[in-house]
Formats: sequence, structure tokens, C-alpha cells
Amino acid sequence: MEKGLSYGALGVAVIMLLVFLLDLFTGSLFGAPSGNPFVTADVIGVIASLIVAYLGFSAARDLK
Repeated sequence: MEKGLSYGALGVAVIMLLVFLLDLFTGSLFGAPSGNPFVTADVIGVIASLIVAYLGFSAARDLK
């Protein structure tokens, strides 16, 4: 059960990381009309996704 939760958190973190990176580089994922006004939110989202991915990986490794 605990390993499933760890891998689930890792999977969600990877998906969110891809979404934030895609929006950061293209600027058109969330339908911004001109440019990308959400650069700060994208950078914070990337950092948060990396932190959650690390925590999920670390928890899965500790459960071995």
C-alpha cells in the first residue's frame, strides 16, 4: 500500500512537471492570449513538482 502511494505521488509529480514545462516553453497551454504571463507560476510549479518527485522517490526507496 505504501509503495503504491509513493509511486502514485511520483507519477503525478512527473505529469505535473511535464505540464508546467510545456506551458513554460510554449506559453499557449492554458490559453494565454499574448505571450506567457504565468512564467513565475510555471517556475514555482516546476520546483514544487521536482520536490514532490524527490520525496516520492525517496519514500519508495526507504520502503525496500
